[in-house]
Amino acid sequence: MERDQEFVEYVIKAIVNKPEDVKTERTVDERGVLITLHVNPEDMGYVIGRQGQTARSVRTLLKIVGAKNDARVNFKIHEPEGSRRPPRMREEGEAVGGGSPSGDSEASVDDLGI
Repeated sequence: MERDQEFVEYVIKAIVNKPEDVKTERTVDERGVLITLHVNPEDMGYVIGRQGQTARSVRTLLKIVGAKNDARVNFKIHEPEGSRRPPRMREEGEAVGGGSPSGDSEASVDDLGI
């Protein structure tokens, strides 16, 4: 296992409730390294954090680890099939992102820009 992949597993296992469910995949292509994280759906909130702060921080640290090894490293959080979150609400009570208040939003982790 490469250092960047070990780093992600170490950090994520420290913040989730079910560390035994943490898995990573590492793929290399012409654009660099991609580390895909799989966690228990109940732990997604811990991994993403408020307004994506935790995921953004892990991504920033991972880029530093990659730069140390002359590699461009990207980080993706796998969202399980069928997982849905209720849409974020604006102050006026209308849904953001075209979703309905009933929770029929099709937004994914990638749509959040984190």
